[in-house]
Amino acid sequence: MTEHVPVMITEVLEHVPEELRGWAVDATLGLGGYSEALLVKCPLLSVLGIDQDPQALRLAQERLAPFSSRFRALEGNFRQISALVASLPEKFSVILFDLGLSNLQLTERERGFSFNEDGPLDMRMSPLLRKSAYHWINNSSPQELSEIFRLYGEERYAWPLAKGIVRHVFQKGPIETTGALVSVVRSILPAPIQRKMGGHPARRIFQALRIAVNDEIAALEEALDAVAKIGADPCRVIVVSYHSLEDRVVKHRFRSWKQEGLGRELTRKPLIPTEAEIEGNYKARSAKLRVFRLETEGEGEYGN
Repeated sequence: MTEHVPVMITEVLEHVPEELRGWAVDATLGLGGYSEALLVKCPLLSVLGIDQDPQALRLAQERLAPFSSRFRALEGNFRQISALVASLPEKFSVILFDLGLSNLQLTERERGFSFNEDGPLDMRMSPLLRKSAYHWINNSSPQELSEIFRLYGEERYAWPLAKGIVRHVFQKGPIETTGALVSVVRSILPAPIQRKMGGHPARRIFQALRIAVNDEIAALEEALDAVAKIGADPCRVIVVSYHSLEDRVVKHRFRSWKQEGLGRELTRKPLIPTEAEIEGNYKARSAKLRVFRLETEGEGEYGN
């Protein structure tokens, strides 16, 4: 199985009491690392895992088979979380989102997520999605691409990159692979600018395309809309995000819940990984963890 190290798992588990019972939902199951940790720590807790990636779902089910009736898995996008959990008669004590890519998606070049591996320009988390990154790159206007790069990648050079990519497609034909896209990005940006970027010059472009292909921000907002309805009283909502767009959505939603009297934030500021974790798992470097306790009846059963 592809190696999978859950990001900030120690901090996540600190907010889940061992005596917790009922059901948790791991809304981004991936390869099952968080679900396994919850099942091990909380012997009275069962977990429902949701993922839109059928390959990840299959591998997670194999990994968690020893937990038998305490684990169930469903294929779907967490934006449909209300419908997906409707078969369960009770509400959830924990709702967990890890918004990053799984190692499975990053390391398999045919998925097209990584700017370090050459593969098809895809980036779809679910094979049911119609439009891949190839569609966006090869069929968009400069204005459309620039808006995607600016909004979802917060890319400073969105306009020259968008113009250069569209010009390349018009003059030389479609950009078909991740490696080809990286080459085009490098050809557009002057070397001094690339040196000042502090990272791979295509990193923000790939982030923006992935978000656009999978409609990630809207999906997160829709999932959070549903959370307050499917959470128990109390319920811990735990979110690990990896870029400012996601974190901003979560921060504003938690603040809104607090103002509406739906509960309280257990993390006044987002928690970040330790230096030791970043050294051992580079994927964790940009992670932020926020936790909200949905409650309407004071401290509830477990207090924190």
